[in-house]
Amino acid sequence: MGTFIIEGGQKLKGEIVPQGAKNEALQVISAVLLTSETIEMKNVPNIRDVNKLIDLLEKMGVEVKKVGAEEYHFKAENINVDYLISDDFKERAAGLRGSVMILGPLVARFGKAYLPQPGGDKIGRRRLDTHFIGLQNLGAKFTYNPNERFYAIEAEELHGAYMLLDEASVTGTANIIMAATLAKGETTIFNAACEPYIVQLCRMLNRMGANITGVGSNLLTIRGVDKLYGTTHRLLADMIEVGSFIGMAAMTQSEITIKNADYPELGMIPQVFRRMGITVQQRGDDLFVPAQENYEIETFIDGSIMTIADAPWPGFTPDLISIALVVATQAKGSVLIHQKMFESRLFFVDKLIDMGAQIILCDPHRATVIGLNRQVPLRGIEMVSPDIRAGVSLLIAALSAQGKSSIHNIEQIDRGYQNIDLRLQNLGAKITRL
Repeated sequence: MGTFIIEGGQKLKGEIVPQGAKNEALQVISAVLLTSETIEMKNVPNIRDVNKLIDLLEKMGVEVKKVGAEEYHFKAENINVDYLISDDFKERAAGLRGSVMILGPLVARFGKAYLPQPGGDKIGRRRLDTHFIGLQNLGAKFTYNPNERFYAIEAEELHGAYMLLDEASVTGTANIIMAATLAKGETTIFNAACEPYIVQLCRMLNRMGANITGVGSNLLTIRGVDKLYGTTHRLLADMIEVGSFIGMAAMTQSEITIKNADYPELGMIPQVFRRMGITVQQRGDDLFVPAQENYEIETFIDGSIMTIADAPWPGFTPDLISIALVVATQAKGSVLIHQKMFESRLFFVDKLIDMGAQIILCDPHRATVIGLNRQVPLRGIEMVSPDIRAGVSLLIAALSAQGKSSIHNIEQIDRGYQNIDLRLQNLGAKITRL
């Protein structure tokens, strides 16, 4: 188990480039299974979850060529479907929640797909119903072996259908879209997720020969085609990294420029941080965050305490709720943080309280943060990263704290943040990996 040692209290300065979007990568890389032709992909993040998926596809028979630091060529011409029932597949796929994204492409192109119960963050219940119900609506048959915790989906032929999703699941929407591209007839998905990752996936599939309309809305129409072809695709900047760097700059009173941030795709992220009193300036496609001694959280018009809550796109992404919470600890004013989607994502606040933050954990979904306006600096402690986003939130807290902090289980952070220690060192952070 790896550890970060952080000497806090250092002001950072410089430019940082966000990696390619992790959540987009897991979708578009899975989509290479839909065609036997070559897919060229750029700005692929070098992180554990993405590398695990690439390794899994390679084991399945996908020809993978790494042609640059963040560029790959994929060719899924010779897929060994029998590998999907092997013990090696079960072990590899179970260690990666993103492995669920291979279901739609496999059942669409090969008529069957298998998957063990996938792993991932321990942030509460994350059901897979939307994926399976959507594929069943297209005509697939679903079985589950509870003893082996193994799913099987088979279909002689998929047929288009109308479906109203009970939740706007990003990964569920993506899986259904990928399956529907090769189904017979027309598929309509209402209450579809419309995050930029879904838009990117749809644009890529359309370049491959798919027929998807309504892209960017919550009503998608997919007219099935007989075959998909090769294409070139570039991933967006990771909006979660962009938000994390905004929060880090504010907490450490640092002047940071976030380069190539794909600003039009950030939605409400800059606006939410501005409501927390943080200056965020758009400079072309870059974001500039100046050094601020203090930042003050707004109140609502009637003077009541501000609430920051996650919501489906274009609302504030749940992956940045942890960052907003830690940033609020050193703001002037108070805020109610409401994490609606996952019931365990706020449990890391006990570590922030140990560091000196004033936080009331109301229930598994809500926490009230009383900003101390830097009157009581956080102090360095020893802690463990429980998941990707909470881990980076604790890292940001440690960078701003007085004294030394240790963060164990940093493999969780590595799942979503590329060479984060080296990139922070380039900004002046004192961080060491053990």
